[in-house]
Amino acid sequence: MRVATWNINSLKARLERLLLWLESTEPDVVCLQELKCAEADVPAEALAAAGYEIAAAGDGRWNGVAILSRVGLADVQRGLDSQPAYDGQVESRAIAATCGGVRVWSVYVPNGREVDHPHFAYKLAFFDALAETVKAGAAGKVPFAVLGDFNVCPSDDDIWSVEEWAGTTHITKPERDALTAVESIGLADVFPRALKHEWPFSYWDYRNLDFPKNRGLRIDLALANPAFKTAVADAYVDRNERKGKGASDHAPLVIDLDL
Repeated sequence: MRVATWNINSLKARLERLLLWLESTEPDVVCLQELKCAEADVPAEALAAAGYEIAAAGDGRWNGVAILSRVGLADVQRGLDSQPAYDGQVESRAIAATCGGVRVWSVYVPNGREVDHPHFAYKLAFFDALAETVKAGAAGKVPFAVLGDFNVCPSDDDIWSVEEWAGTTHITKPERDALTAVESIGLADVFPRALKHEWPFSYWDYRNLDFPKNRGLRIDLALANPAFKTAVADAYVDRNERKGKGASDHAPLVIDLDL
């Protein structure tokens, strides 16, 4: 089974690229983030023609998450248990489904904006709710993974320059502690060093020629329970999908499972 996660940065703007990528890469399950469209506006017919069912959550603003599957899609849950609100709204940032015997969550963790901004406290609260929500799945025997844009670099090795980002979000101790707390319930990063084809940044800003200069961040992650992790045969960042006109600022993370 091939499972992928991709912050697509607007499903409408990237639909043609997505359909071409689905045809060439042939993933069985895809977790998408940052749809930037309402659930009613998701192009379900085009995706169905490509062979994929879709479950989505979106309000048409800046968030939105989805799961695509060509191996079945059941037991959909939209939102985390006790998910915190921001500015009075519970945002569309998490969705789960069971696909071909594998349980996956697609999550889009809040950015945090600035360390002293209310959005930063919201980000930490979201991590708390995430850990509580996925605890049972992490401990279960069914292959289970939380995939998506976590907006945290797990270590200093996962950012092109710690010095350039000093004092900003994505690399602070509270954020990394929050990510570690999610992992501590029984999840592990599927990217051990042995599986890295190259230094696997997954995000490059559109500005300052960050992509051609490889000034990137590894913030798109897949955290898996033992049943999922032991089945990982390969994992890679599809850096080629970040190239060219109209690309998302994130590249897909692709995981092959031998179940």
